[in-house]
Amino acid sequence: MTRLQEIADQLQGYDPKSLSAAAVNAFLRQLASTIDEYEDVELLEGLNRILAQDLICPIDVPPHDNSAMDGYALDASQLRPGVETTLRVEGTSWAGQPFRGQLGPHGCIKVMTGAIMPAGLDAVLPLELAQISPDGLSVTVAADLLKPGDNRRLRGEDLQRGESALKAGQKLAPAQLGLAASLGIQTVRVYRRLKVACFSTGDEILDAGQAPREGAVYDSNRYTLIGLLKGLGCEVIDLGRVADKPQALRSTFEQAARLADAIISSGGVSVGEADHTKAMMRQLGDVVFWRVAMRPGRPMAVGRMAAPGRPKAAVMFGLPGNPVAVMVTFLAFVRPALLQMMGCTDPEPPLIKARSVQALRKKPGRTEYQRGWVEPGPDGQLQVCITGDQGSGVLSSMARANGLIVLGHEQGSVIPGEMVDVMMFSGVI
Repeated sequence: MTRLQEIADQLQGYDPKSLSAAAVNAFLRQLASTIDEYEDVELLEGLNRILAQDLICPIDVPPHDNSAMDGYALDASQLRPGVETTLRVEGTSWAGQPFRGQLGPHGCIKVMTGAIMPAGLDAVLPLELAQISPDGLSVTVAADLLKPGDNRRLRGEDLQRGESALKAGQKLAPAQLGLAASLGIQTVRVYRRLKVACFSTGDEILDAGQAPREGAVYDSNRYTLIGLLKGLGCEVIDLGRVADKPQALRSTFEQAARLADAIISSGGVSVGEADHTKAMMRQLGDVVFWRVAMRPGRPMAVGRMAAPGRPKAAVMFGLPGNPVAVMVTFLAFVRPALLQMMGCTDPEPPLIKARSVQALRKKPGRTEYQRGWVEPGPDGQLQVCITGDQGSGVLSSMARANGLIVLGHEQGSVIPGEMVDVMMFSGVI
């Protein structure tokens, strides 16, 4: 197996003291291999899971020619250009109860939305446009109102039998579940849930409920990460808070490598930190340490850690200790890597464009992720403003945000009114 430092050395513009965000993601695309285990689950149990194989249509959709609306089905060849036409109403085709009779010359039938179109009829006059006789036995079509095919859905027009309705690697969101259900499919084959072990490191960290003490802080990182992981649909292994002691760290890392596909720790990866986390990572795994050219974030470790009896080494992410930096590095790097491991073929978060309400100071040479609030402006166009103090430890401004303003590596300062990229939290967090 190629050592990670050799892979990192091949990255364009690789510099461990100032690595671009794009280079980090390029590295992780090589590191994060898809798990090769799957399971068949009931359709509703497949929500937000990743398809492990194409979903093939067992039927045509729609299964028959049908009416796209309530109205009157007719043969459009009976209509003459420039002349209104009166037709006899000879029956009704209900959804689920098709018309069974024989239609005579100059005849039509009343149809409901979704009802089968009888053979020979190729257009539907919408109910609201029909001139209906007082006795309801005839209907008049205005001149030049319809042409063949209007308001009719053809058999297989949406999907044809044997066609791939959904591709492997797609996430089964509610729309995808509905599509599968419309095909009569009861079970779907999905990748098994990714197992991710998560813990916080540091002697200064307190668990919720512990009494405050001087110099100590409550552990928010683990709660944030667990929430993010559960939102991804991962099976989370919470290993709690780990003291900065060699034996405790060794035991936790080894347990994580035995149990999980990926390991996420927070704290202990900054340059010059006087703790044992980095040393234990080096001792137990194949790890690279970086200072990423980003704000917030910067320190990060990525590696592999093997365990006896496991066919694949766990992928390890050492994230910074500051609360906002943890969230940003997770969203920018860890989330796409985990989605790739889960089998997702489109792991990168989408970016939208919004107009910046204010000036944003930025130096070229690093990627910045600023907490922002996106909303429609007076003209209806999306606009974004920052949500206060952008310090890497200020979690309150993250809680007030609904997205991250992403200012690219080579981008400079932003003037008011300039369009910027935003990674929206909806669908991500």
